[in-house]
Amino acid sequence: MTTATRLAPPLAEKIPHEMTNHGHTRVDEYHWMRLSEEQRNAKAPDDHTKKVVAHLNAENAYTADVLAPVKQLREDLFKEMKGRIKETDMSVPYRENGYWYGSRFETGKEYAVHMRMPAIKGVERIPADTDPAWRVFIDENIMAQGHDYFDLADYEPSPDNSLCAYGVDTVSRRQYTIRFRDMSTGVDLSDVITNTDGGGAWADNKTFFYSRKDKTLRSFKIYRHIIGTDAKDDVEVYHEKDEAFSCDVYRSRSDRFVIIATGSTLISEELLLPVDDPLGVFAVFQPREAEHEYSTQHVAGKFYILTNWKAQNFRLMECAEGKTGKEHWKEVVPHRDDVLLEDVDLFKDHMVISERKQGLTHLRILKLSTGAEHEIAFNDPAYVAYSGTNPEWDSKLLRYGYTSLTTPGSVYQHDMDAKTNTLLKQQEVVGGYDPDAYRSERLWCVAADGAKVPMSVVYKKGTPITGTAPLLLYGYGSYGISMDPAFSSARLSLLDRGFVFVLAHIRGGEDLGRAWYDNGKMEHKTNTFTDFIACAEYLLANKYADPERLFCMGGSAGGLLMGVVVNLRPDLWRAVVAQVAFVDVVTTMLDNTIPLTTGEYDEWGDPNEKEAYGRLLSYSPYDNVKDGVYPAMLVTTGFHDSQVQYWEPAKWVARLRDHHKGNAPILLHTNMEAGHGGASGRFERLKEVALDYAFLLMQAGLAK
Repeated sequence: MTTATRLAPPLAEKIPHEMTNHGHTRVDEYHWMRLSEEQRNAKAPDDHTKKVVAHLNAENAYTADVLAPVKQLREDLFKEMKGRIKETDMSVPYRENGYWYGSRFETGKEYAVHMRMPAIKGVERIPADTDPAWRVFIDENIMAQGHDYFDLADYEPSPDNSLCAYGVDTVSRRQYTIRFRDMSTGVDLSDVITNTDGGGAWADNKTFFYSRKDKTLRSFKIYRHIIGTDAKDDVEVYHEKDEAFSCDVYRSRSDRFVIIATGSTLISEELLLPVDDPLGVFAVFQPREAEHEYSTQHVAGKFYILTNWKAQNFRLMECAEGKTGKEHWKEVVPHRDDVLLEDVDLFKDHMVISERKQGLTHLRILKLSTGAEHEIAFNDPAYVAYSGTNPEWDSKLLRYGYTSLTTPGSVYQHDMDAKTNTLLKQQEVVGGYDPDAYRSERLWCVAADGAKVPMSVVYKKGTPITGTAPLLLYGYGSYGISMDPAFSSARLSLLDRGFVFVLAHIRGGEDLGRAWYDNGKMEHKTNTFTDFIACAEYLLANKYADPERLFCMGGSAGGLLMGVVVNLRPDLWRAVVAQVAFVDVVTTMLDNTIPLTTGEYDEWGDPNEKEAYGRLLSYSPYDNVKDGVYPAMLVTTGFHDSQVQYWEPAKWVARLRDHHKGNAPILLHTNMEAGHGGASGRFERLKEVALDYAFLLMQAGLAK
């Protein structure tokens, strides 16, 4: 299509909707774009639904039209990224309760096939992919047939290995239906449980505990199901009445307890039930207290507790089985101001301690019988290491994962006595990949208030660091989620075309410890945004980026970040990709009928309180759009998104266009079949990556 015949941007109707809080009135001219979940899923849509859907389809058509010059590039990028994936592949099998478990992908198939085979007692050898003893018990490809979206949440074999509970979502609203499969026949039982979080815990071979969701998709009740009975007769065993909390249920690593874990942003509580008393009453481990977070692990005769009680960066405690109140806790690993204690994995004679120092993860091994300890060494300047699948307690072998910006995902086996590592599998990049052809760096910039902010950088060797290279800066900065520098084979499509890629480890994440998170939320939230801008300015000053080709990207709360930084510094960016962007902050946080609102008051603040209202209003991207020249923008969303409702990005794009005084395109793409996570399937989701990259390459002048 020629430029002369290009479509005009969709012109959204303006219907003023007034909202008054604390004596302040806001007018939302695009409030009409909201649809309820029932309207979105109705087989016979009403007129209003048709109007909204027509608008979203018009936006998709406009986006396709503007990006028509790179249509072939999108296809090429998809083929290129898909071509790097080994289509027939299998995970490293793990052993649990007398069986080996593994998952494989097959050529041309979108989803995994899950298998198991009996383990031979005393034989440590990992079975080969081709071993004829493997038996398929879940084929996601078969279950996904006829659905635009498919997600298998989890599967849980029963203690005697005869049944398997599994949860499936085919709408992308994170509402899973649990079924039970006979492992000997592959046939599902008649038991069906709807509206769950997809997981659960077996007590014995006929008793299964699971959580159900309320109208806001908060997991708020735990039920007990007896195999062979109707789910409507299931017994409620726990009700979390505090709307700021959500709960789930799991089986302890020791196989001795079923544990209910309930928590909010800043508070947690656990309740325990012995597996040999499935009809009993759950007992509170340690009563909830303000700003106290803890989690437990059980071993023979005692519990270990990971807690932030008098320990901002957490410490590890222990107590006897019968004395679980914190007055009985004894310290095992002390608190340290400069090290975040993230997790602990327990084995019969070893403790694996996952820590974060200066933004990088470390794995420290403590031998319980002797007190001797050692650390697994890693050499990349920016990397992530993590404890992997280790279901067997009586073992000296640790599975751990490792990846970096230049190292494909790898699974290692570490002998905790011999202190040796064995590489079991590394992600294969089809077509050949040479890590030595790429360079990774760790940089630090100084934020507006003097804080030092780390960045992880990767680019292809030969890319000029002379202020002439296009650069993509990625950020998130919320919920204490750290942005780990992991490998991406898809990202090679940008690096090989001359892009520099940078992860900004800004406040709001937990990259530098709990204080890093605390100083990037609530009344300190603006640090997240100014840190990101400081990173961009550092990269420009040190010639990592071409000032005319600096790009940024973020999703969900990272989409909020994108919205704020384009309002604060629209001049910095050539183009922005904002994925499933949380941008209508004040209105959303005032609406306790939609998912995630009440549980996040401790993250953002409760705008029903005047002070929090003013603070959120000061940076809410939707409320701060103003007349001016904005960079080119690609905003993406999912029609069935349960976390950031589609209307936030849709309204934002309409308001941005209304105030935009420049010529750069502002585009909206809505996946009409997907939710917060985008398309399902290992290849389908690459089409969305190809869309983002084609847009960036077009704006960078590298579309050919």
